[in-house]
Amino acid sequence: MKDLSVGELFGVEGKTVLVTGGARGIGLMIAAGFVANGARVYIASRSKDACEAAAKKLTAEGPGTCVALSEDLSTEAGCVNLAKMFRAREDRLHVLVNNSGTSWGAPLEKHSEKGWDKVYALNVKGIFFLTRELLPALDAGSTTTDPARVINIGSIAGERPQVFPTYSYDASKAAVHHITRKLADELADRRQKGGHAITVNAIAPGYVPSAMSDGLAMYKESEEIAKSGIPLRRKGAPQDMAGAALFLSSNAGAWITGTTVRVDGGFLAKL
Repeated sequence: MKDLSVGELFGVEGKTVLVTGGARGIGLMIAAGFVANGARVYIASRSKDACEAAAKKLTAEGPGTCVALSEDLSTEAGCVNLAKMFRAREDRLHVLVNNSGTSWGAPLEKHSEKGWDKVYALNVKGIFFLTRELLPALDAGSTTTDPARVINIGSIAGERPQVFPTYSYDASKAAVHHITRKLADELADRRQKGGHAITVNAIAPGYVPSAMSDGLAMYKESEEIAKSGIPLRRKGAPQDMAGAALFLSSNAGAWITGTTVRVDGGFLAKL
């Protein structure tokens, strides 16, 4: 029987990981979790300075290491370039965390086309094109018992519409959850492509303090949600985000694909 120890089931030591949007917010929480458990982590962001500062701090904390890459993932060309930069440094990728995202809020009567194009370009197209470009590295990082992993960061807003006027954001996160299921089926068998298998799952965070969630403070409903709308009576924390990603990336999550894991303190279960 395979070792059922915690280290064997949940360890990620030695894995190579790429986290987009890893310089701040949920991406930084997830990157920190991998570094703290001995992985070699690459973080990508449009902000070169923020990315390099975060990578330096995470490497100092160890025991894993962190490397900064800078690119705009809202275009196909940016995704192609990031993949090239990564593959110039590594020949295999064990875990891709598609976390980069943006939001937009405006009343229905004033919601602009720019608000749709900006959000969909990064939140949906970015996931598709970067995953496509990194398939050779993911194939190289997969084995018969340990598939490569793609983890897309969705949102509970993609499961249930928010009370806020975030039309393009909510729809984009529903699209993230749907493309997760579609890619999961497509990438489950990679034997004819030189790999073994790639699992594709999504994490749907609830109310987690970040620059993006801070943007909801202008709406009076956000205070009510934070105070009494979460059954477990607290906002999300770094360990909640990192823990979900580590689980899906470890041996314990090797037979899970095509699912969206809600990490929301029970918000969507609230009657």
